Amino acid sequence: MTRFLASIAAPEEVEIALSGGADLVDLKDPATGALGALSLTAIERMLATIAGRRPVSAVTGDLPMDPDLLRSRVEATAATGVDFVKVGLFPDPAIHDCIRALAGPARSARLVGVLFADRSPDFELVTALAAAGFTGAMIDTAGKGGGSLTTHLGADLIARFVAACRKHRLLCGLAGGLEPPDVPRLLALKPDVLGFRSALCGRNSRSGRLDPQAVALIRALIPPETPVPAAPSAATTVIDRIFVRDLVVTMEIGAYLHERGRRQRVSFDVAADVRRMIADGDDMRRVFSYDVLTDAVRAVVAEEPVQLVETLAERIAARLLEHAAIIRVTIKVQKLDVGPGGVGVEITRERSPARAGME
Repeated sequence: MTRFLASIAAPEEVEIALSGGADLVDLKDPATGALGALSLTAIERMLATIAGRRPVSAVTGDLPMDPDLLRSRVEATAATGVDFVKVGLFPDPAIHDCIRALAGPARSARLVGVLFADRSPDFELVTALAAAGFTGAMIDTAGKGGGSLTTHLGADLIARFVAACRKHRLLCGLAGGLEPPDVPRLLALKPDVLGFRSALCGRNSRSGRLDPQAVALIRALIPPETPVPAAPSAATTVIDRIFVRDLVVTMEIGAYLHERGRRQRVSFDVAADVRRMIADGDDMRRVFSYDVLTDAVRAVVAEEPVQLVETLAERIAARLLEHAAIIRVTIKVQKLDVGPGGVGVEITRERSPARAGME
């Protein structure tokens, strides 16, 4: 289950985040950087307001990679009583020394190491974090005006980070300028946490105040751990088909010897029959993102090379049918460089009745 993390900057935002359904509350000062830190006094005051109603994390600030400085700040932040301490890990020759220096505090505090999508993140650091006793790892963005997580990293790379965290039994978090349309495509990767600030401020800047309606939208897009009974609605359930056509990817594929070690163009057409609710209003909660289709293709292509287009089609279909809203998929895969025309396969796969009945 993926949990909804709301970053808040002031005591006045506490009740908005809690009543809006945030699963975790993150304390930071967005006006002073990607991981801008609140004062220790401010953290303690906000902890008193939250009063144990949600788990709380706090950031240590955008600090230089100095082992002694980081250790001191982490220990001071942990002493406030927060549940998690988030530490920014910027590319630097001293980064491994910094991680090792935090092994001591990690024995008594739950530390989360934060890598940055727009700073060429090294996913091998996940191994070092696990060895030092960190509780989790997260990807964020350092430059808040330069694009979101999904702008800087494709679904295949984000999936690789999530897999590395799972391998080392670390909690996995994704954040960084995320918007409502990013939610369904990232939920497909099953991270432990999705974190938000800008999207919760509505038309305000990320350094403005939370907007209750914006918080409610994100909550509605992330299924809660304990489902809330739906209120009576005039909405109608329908089956729609969403599709992506003529998505061309260059990749290595083929059973012939002359195809080994070279890349060729492969075209994908993907259609999915999905359940959705129709009602009045232009609302992101009532649609299924076509980005989920393109992400599935790219994630499967990024896996080890395959020989058969049939294998590609089956893997894409299986990945998409993991989504509860999808009841049927049609996948067409064509190799474009083997002759005068395209050759390939088209398959249709449906959710099994037994599996559909459990969801």
